[in-house]
Amino acid sequence: MTWKQRLDIGWRLARPFTLMASVVPVLVGTGLALTKASFHTSLFISFFLACLLIQAATNMFNEYFDFRRGLDSKEMVGIAGAIVRDGVRPRTVLGLAWLFILIATGLGVYICMMTTWWIAVVGAACIGVAYFYSGGPKPLAYTPFGELAASVAMGPVIVLLAYYIQTDEITARATIASLPIGLLIGALLLGNNIRDLDHDIAGGRRTIAILLGKAGGRILFAVVYAITYLIVLALIAIGQLTPWALLVLLTVPSAYSVVRRWFQSSDAQQMQLAFKGTSMQLLRFGALMFVGLLVSVWIPVR
Repeated sequence: MTWKQRLDIGWRLARPFTLMASVVPVLVGTGLALTKASFHTSLFISFFLACLLIQAATNMFNEYFDFRRGLDSKEMVGIAGAIVRDGVRPRTVLGLAWLFILIATGLGVYICMMTTWWIAVVGAACIGVAYFYSGGPKPLAYTPFGELAASVAMGPVIVLLAYYIQTDEITARATIASLPIGLLIGALLLGNNIRDLDHDIAGGRRTIAILLGKAGGRILFAVVYAITYLIVLALIAIGQLTPWALLVLLTVPSAYSVVRRWFQSSDAQQMQLAFKGTSMQLLRFGALMFVGLLVSVWIPVR
């Protein structure tokens, strides 16, 4: 196997489209901190890398445990399945996941030394969610609580941690502002489970998408998107977000397009494209919110 092939498999193991769920909350939390004129480059880089590594490790745990439970096959849609498709040894996948967790823990130690050791408690809880999402005797991914637990751990928790390590405080404003990000990450996970619904039913899972069915899951997806934008408008109206955050409204047309694609997709291949669109929508929304927060520092609205 060539190095190019190894890198390609490693890239697919990390599942890059899911990594937006780590990138966006770090950016938004840091953007909120910048409005308080607070920024520490080393802490930002360390936390950003730690979040990416934990997210990638989560995906590898999922790859490993799905294989162990006999869920993965060569015919499945998406970029998962490096073990069954590419012949990667299961122990290699599991070992790489723990290596990523170890590196992230080292970065976390540095962050704690620069801030507070209480972050270690929250970080350990997040790593616990990363592992038990698909590992352990009763994985979260097999219950209706998987989407909720992951969206909270990867949304508000990461936003607030990114905010705290820069400002040394947690505010009601930052907490409320993290909600739209948590909702969009929840939508990303919901979309993933809508795509994999038939596959997950065969594997004995009971996700929200399975409980609601494809039609109900799609309706919930649309409702989550609508609520996300309504919360942003409400936060701006009550002065908890800068009016520059209205930049996120530029993503409304693409949000409509993503929702319509989910409703029009009839097979797994089409839903995979819808899932990629959902990931990019999260990135567009988060990037524009970050830009809005950054601009508000340079050009305050009076």
